[in-house]
Amino acid sequence: MTKMHALGNCYLYVSEFEEDLSGISLPSLAMAVSDVRKGIGSDGLILIGPSAHAEVRMRIFNADGSEAENCGNGLRCVAKYAYERGYVQSQTFRIEVQTGVVEAEVHVGADGRVNSVTVDMGVPRFGPAAVDYQGPAHEGERVEITIGDETFRGLPVSMGNPHLVLPVASAEEVPVDVFGPQLERHRYFPNRVNVEFVSPRNRKELVFRVWERGSGITFACGTGACASVAAGVREGWLDRRVRVHLLGGDLDIEMADDGRVLMTGEAVEVFTGEYHLPLSLRA
Repeated sequence: MTKMHALGNCYLYVSEFEEDLSGISLPSLAMAVSDVRKGIGSDGLILIGPSAHAEVRMRIFNADGSEAENCGNGLRCVAKYAYERGYVQSQTFRIEVQTGVVEAEVHVGADGRVNSVTVDMGVPRFGPAAVDYQGPAHEGERVEITIGDETFRGLPVSMGNPHLVLPVASAEEVPVDVFGPQLERHRYFPNRVNVEFVSPRNRKELVFRVWERGSGITFACGTGACASVAAGVREGWLDRRVRVHLLGGDLDIEMADDGRVLMTGEAVEVFTGEYHLPLSLRA
């Protein structure tokens, strides 16, 4: 098992090329390894395995055991893992996720190690239907949700997984731990939602905080950063190339002329070791 992070968004990675996980409850394993006191500690579990549609496949389980459709930071780490372990030979290759196939390009240093990765995250979808929003509409694609005395107005965006992008006066001052879980599980979102609080510093920089569905506050969310820039471009308050400032560091996001979103950022291996599977998780 390998622990990796991308801007502090950390997961435990297991290679199905090398490990047989048949008979193991993957949601239970994700919860066990994510536990910071009785496990290893992470935002979840990611599996890397063979694919019939791409060079490798990625499956993501959040810290609460729920399975996610996509993970931008996870994709960059999977790309690094697959290239450095020889699962792929080309610096550009495809990764299958639950919602389709994306293309990754690893940037390799003189030492042969991957130090950053660019991922083509595809074309976002906008509006209530994109995230299965079940509440009343507000100003076309936008939605409005009131939590206590606070009213949030924002744009639903799908990057293969659901996001609610909320422009606020100061993303750094919003009590994410208070409003994040209430918005994630609001009755208007039957499948729950990732929640992004964002503040443009200028047209090329965005301050970003996130409450991730199934994991809570994390240091970074790649799909959320992509969704936020896509929302800003669509609404006219961001340029097409933006540096996103997250708790864990910066991501460079570009929205191409054809609508595809390109994400570039770090991928870091922390350690590799053995995890002794509890008897309760064995078949």
